[in-house]
Amino acid sequence: MTLSARLRAYLDHPDPLAATVNLVAFVVGANGPFYPLYAMALIGRPGAWLFITMAASPVFLAIPALARRNGLAGRIALPLFGTLNTLWCAKLIGPASGVELLLLPCIVIAGLSLRPSETLWRWGLIGLPMAAHLALSPVYGTGLLGFSPAQEAALFRLDLGSTATLLAFLGLVYGRLLPVAPET
Repeated sequence: MTLSARLRAYLDHPDPLAATVNLVAFVVGANGPFYPLYAMALIGRPGAWLFITMAASPVFLAIPALARRNGLAGRIALPLFGTLNTLWCAKLIGPASGVELLLLPCIVIAGLSLRPSETLWRWGLIGLPMAAHLALSPVYGTGLLGFSPAQEAALFRLDLGSTATLLAFLGLVYGRLLPVAPET
């Protein structure tokens, strides 16, 4: 079996929502190691400490295995761990970096990954990033890694671009689940 076939088999799930969550979780987890590299290129300094921002990558990469055991758990795990990872990174890098913008895809993922019959989970996971932002944003202080205002501005551009790209990707992959509307 080729690596590509193994990956497809790992991400596959009989529930189309869980299969979509698996794909999104894989893309997020696989891109985690690149964030520190992009950030170091933008801020112009070696930042080995930035590599701790990718600590959650293995969690995202394990979501398809969780979904295989329990589809609902996998669909809950992605927005939950996305929110927790974003809050962790906001404390590390600082809110001025714009990393909290990544809470927006967490809200979208929660809204799209859970069915109307899973209302409590859906609304809870939609509300969690908003509540966490309102509660924690005023108390973060500066990031633990300590960046200059110019470096924070560069990181803000990176995080804005990352958020926009992820939201576009979500639109594409979740859009595949919509019934095809007839052309008029």
